[in-house]
Amino acid sequence: MAALAIVTAAVGGWPFALFWAAAAIVVYWEWSSMVARHAKVPLVAGAAALLLAAAAAVSGHMDYAAALVAAGAIAVALLARRRRAWSAGGVLYAGALVLAPVVIRRDPQSGSAAVFFLFAVVWATDIFGYFAGRLIGGPRLAARISPKKTWAGACGGVAGAVAAGVGFTLLAGYTMLGSALAAFVLSIVSQAGDLLESAVKRRFGVKDASHVIPGHGGLMDRLDGFLAAAAVAALIGIVRGGPAAAAHGLLVW
Repeated sequence: MAALAIVTAAVGGWPFALFWAAAAIVVYWEWSSMVARHAKVPLVAGAAALLLAAAAAVSGHMDYAAALVAAGAIAVALLARRRRAWSAGGVLYAGALVLAPVVIRRDPQSGSAAVFFLFAVVWATDIFGYFAGRLIGGPRLAARISPKKTWAGACGGVAGAVAAGVGFTLLAGYTMLGSALAAFVLSIVSQAGDLLESAVKRRFGVKDASHVIPGHGGLMDRLDGFLAAAAVAALIGIVRGGPAAAAHGLLVW
């Protein structure tokens, strides 16, 4: 999966959009299975909205893409027989996985670099956080939500993310100060996304989002941190550079 993510990020365009659309549909299916036990009609409506949103986003119509995700959430809320708000929330949650990576990657100058920067920050957060937590231990970060996470792991993840983000941007020719700040913020957001998904799973009494990845649970279990970080990275980029140059806004300070 990591290799495919890297290849499609380098290629961009439709392969990149379809990769994340497929990931978003699986994540939405996992969310739906947790909150609504695979209600088929709402599931099809939500998946169709995500696929159409990906097509609109890669074509440059980000306003239409966002509207399609919102319309999909409304349709699911109307079609669902139970837990309407939770069911609709799954479309919005998975929709971020379609819109955020595409809006970052569409910048022809800095798009691929921004996506690789995001990969470096999120993956370093997970790797350094895991080893710091195992080696140091100590007080729990959020014992009621995710008992294995520690403050040492959280701090180690942030430190690793900043190092990875700064290292990548220096190699890519961008400034250190902005990348360090962005990496710091996105690492915290990535860990918050992980905790959010853990809270949802605990709310509905499941251990893993699904079993599509043998031994590793579901796709949502692997992408929860990336989804949150990508959404905030896209927001930062849009605020600083506009929708057409979000990658530039994220990387150039």
